[in-house]
Amino acid sequence: MLFLFVAPVLAWAQGNNFIEVSGHIIDKENKQSLTGINVLIKGTVNGVATDSQGKFTLKTKAKYPFTLVFSAVGFETQEFEVSSPNSVLNIELVTQTLLGKEVVVTASRVEENILKSPVAIEKLDIRAIRESPAPSFYDALENVKGVQMTTSSITFKIPNTRGFNIPNNFRFVQLVDGIDMQAATLGVPLGNAIGPTELDIASVEITPGAASALYGMNAINGMANLLTKSPFLYQGLSFYQKTGINHVGGTGRELSNLTETAFRYAKAFNNKFAFKVNFSYLRGTDWLADTKTNQNPNNLNTANPSFPELNADADNPAYDAWNKYGDDSGSNAVTLTGLTIPGHSGSQSIIVRRTGYWEKDVVKPTVDNLKFDASLHYRLGDNAELSYGYRIGKMDGVFQRGNKIQLDNVVVQNHKLELKGSNYFVRTYVSLENTGDSYNIKPLVDNLDITSGGTNSVWGAKYKTALQNALNNSASLADALRIGRTAADASRVVPGTPAFEELKNTIIAINNWDHKAVVGGDAPATGGAWLSQKSHTYHADGQLDLSHKTKVFNLLVGADARIYEVVPDGNNFVDFKRPVADRNKPLPDGSFGDNVYYKKFGAFAQVTKTFFEEKLKLFGSLRLDYNPEFTAKLNPRVAAVYTLAQKHNFRVSFQNGYRFPALFEAISFVNNGNIRRVGGLSYINEGLNYLDNSYTLNSINSFNAAVNKDVAGGLTTNAAALKNRSLLEVTNLSPTRPERINSFEFGYKSVLLDNKLVLDIDAYVNQYNGFLGQVEVAVPYATGLSSQVKVGSDEAVVAMVQSNRNTQQTRYRVYTNAKNQYNNYGSSLGLTYNFYRQFTIAGNVNYNDISENKSKDVFVTGFNTPNWATNISFGNREIVKNLGFNVLWKWQQSFLWESPLVNGQVPAFHTFDAQVTYRIPQNKATIKLGGTNIFNKNYVQYAGGPTLGGLYYVAVTFDGLLVK
Repeated sequence: MLFLFVAPVLAWAQGNNFIEVSGHIIDKENKQSLTGINVLIKGTVNGVATDSQGKFTLKTKAKYPFTLVFSAVGFETQEFEVSSPNSVLNIELVTQTLLGKEVVVTASRVEENILKSPVAIEKLDIRAIRESPAPSFYDALENVKGVQMTTSSITFKIPNTRGFNIPNNFRFVQLVDGIDMQAATLGVPLGNAIGPTELDIASVEITPGAASALYGMNAINGMANLLTKSPFLYQGLSFYQKTGINHVGGTGRELSNLTETAFRYAKAFNNKFAFKVNFSYLRGTDWLADTKTNQNPNNLNTANPSFPELNADADNPAYDAWNKYGDDSGSNAVTLTGLTIPGHSGSQSIIVRRTGYWEKDVVKPTVDNLKFDASLHYRLGDNAELSYGYRIGKMDGVFQRGNKIQLDNVVVQNHKLELKGSNYFVRTYVSLENTGDSYNIKPLVDNLDITSGGTNSVWGAKYKTALQNALNNSASLADALRIGRTAADASRVVPGTPAFEELKNTIIAINNWDHKAVVGGDAPATGGAWLSQKSHTYHADGQLDLSHKTKVFNLLVGADARIYEVVPDGNNFVDFKRPVADRNKPLPDGSFGDNVYYKKFGAFAQVTKTFFEEKLKLFGSLRLDYNPEFTAKLNPRVAAVYTLAQKHNFRVSFQNGYRFPALFEAISFVNNGNIRRVGGLSYINEGLNYLDNSYTLNSINSFNAAVNKDVAGGLTTNAAALKNRSLLEVTNLSPTRPERINSFEFGYKSVLLDNKLVLDIDAYVNQYNGFLGQVEVAVPYATGLSSQVKVGSDEAVVAMVQSNRNTQQTRYRVYTNAKNQYNNYGSSLGLTYNFYRQFTIAGNVNYNDISENKSKDVFVTGFNTPNWATNISFGNREIVKNLGFNVLWKWQQSFLWESPLVNGQVPAFHTFDAQVTYRIPQNKATIKLGGTNIFNKNYVQYAGGPTLGGLYYVAVTFDGLLVK
């Protein structure tokens, strides 16, 4: 029951009279006062929340009649019209039992019922998050229909939808109150690391599939929109404490504690001014990536297929484990030539890899994550609210892109200023990124090996001598190879020793990844691995709803601008105006040149119109995006929603979207283990010529396998090289252009069986053109790298022999577009059924696949998505008074993972999660006892990723304290 009394009260504020509305709200079922009920005047930003006695007072300049909207999690939203002074309204506020009542804003950038959204959209509100068995709201996203989660670290999780998954996901946007959570130079979204705390999250909306027609160039795989609580509507002090354990067996680390502490305080004054403060701190022992799967079996041409006695992984000298680094083919393969091997005639060659180091030897086991944010809000009357917000996050963890990165003391800050009204907003923000003490694992292990074990040529010579001696003394080939490795590694620093730690700490403090013994000059004697990156992102956007002007149809317009400013560090990002030879050398002032800028601008318009008594709603939008490095691109979207018999909602949409290369894909210039990784913009190629004067790495590997075979047959190396020149493939790359997607989607949503069953089905077909990825190439040089030679010439062919790797080749890993077109498709089904009191069973099943192309491309695109995945949950939010539970089972099919770093089959897995929640209303407290993967069935989510085991926790929350 809600009792509302409305009376005009004269209140003096800047010379104007106000109407003061007061009321008292109680629950119909138990007659208790309801705290925290949101009371807003419809069509304005003016609203308050009820106090601890269920009372509220609201001042307004609105003219009669006006409508009050009452809403809260767990209760049906209701509207009431106030038509005159001295009105007494006796109305009821009841528990929400009907499904499909959620309101979303992400799909069309305006509020609409979730059933009538023009595209697939999923929503987690506060209650859904509380009832999830996941340990955090971000973990709960993994159970949403259509979402594939990639966990790189306890502190670092990336969602994806509809295929082409990578741990640093450029194609899936994460917003927090309109701020893009992308860390500009790292190229990864950090929504869980620097985003909202558990206490401040209001809801999460996820749009699977392309959203670039309304949200800009990067949202072509989907987006997550994280919305936080208003300090006007959610006041008081809240406290959260979670304690848990992980590594309970089989994950490679000892049993460990996990703790997270958070608080939130918000206060409003006279419904004009409000502020909020949030703080959280998490600390734990990270998951460990320690899979020993070999991705270079002996039957491949990058190993030694001519020697079947080396087929066992334990005997394979070219063994390349998922989570061992410094043993890859790019710069760690050494060909031992001129060997005499019993049982094999002629001069023989063996490919061996440097020994390298396991990930567990070079990463930090302990991680922490600190978050703080604060905001000030001021209402300029009923129709405008001005706010300033500050957010800072510090995090540790490990993530995977082209190589593994140890994040250490990464700090990202946001400053936001926003003015919003009932039909508009204007917003600007700046994001500041500093990678702190982070380091790249690949150059770290390379430089550990080179400094303590010698360059490839030195190490290879020691290996060859000991190997041949052992063979001469009748050792088997496998045993002789082990003897050779032991001799070559004799001076190598050993993990866990003081010498290892000292050398490691020296290397990770140096921001120059070259090694003097390899490149000479003024390169550091030990090489470096420090990842020192700083950037500033400046963004402004605005939106205006002109529907009240157009009358005949609804019109929404908006625009945005973004400028990335990168501080050159000489190793990852450089000033391209400087000569190539000087780009990694500091200037007298200590800088590495002028800051580098990357810009993009956009604008959109959306028209919507209803027909046939609002049974049919049509959507049409057009967005223009411009980046000075490319031609302007148009992103259209058309959609229709038809409601049949008030319950059956059918939708269909088509959109065309583009994605500009991300900052790292566009302008990076990284020396990564003696391989220069370069952005795809055309001017970076000037003087380097990797686009049109190079050979592909895949063809070089095939070429060298054939050369080694012919050398064993009696040819000289040069003669064998010239004989097999046709195996070398000239790269012939074009400068990078924006990625393009055409996306078609069909869907159906309905609430059936007397509002007890929600049915949600969607299907999609995507067509990608110009898919962005990396290809490794080699530019041929004369001996000593003195000058380039033309591909196709005899000298260029001989330069590609493996023994000339360091003296006649410069390797590049280039961001470029695929030459083929890629088509993927899929469908999802979601069901939620309420039966017998408050018992609920819910689940979803998801299918994704890609059409196979007949011709090979310049690089592997990496669909990296299981064909089938599903989850089913069963629960009751109040099985007895104040006690609820939820159990969730999820399963994922095995699938192939492909990337520049790791390739292999990811095994299928299934897990159980569970939670029990007990509420103590008189103390405003909730106790949640839960666990994920409760039977500790260890699994990995992607090749090279960490092993995930059981995590068990208890969380205590006090919410809404100090509310008078």
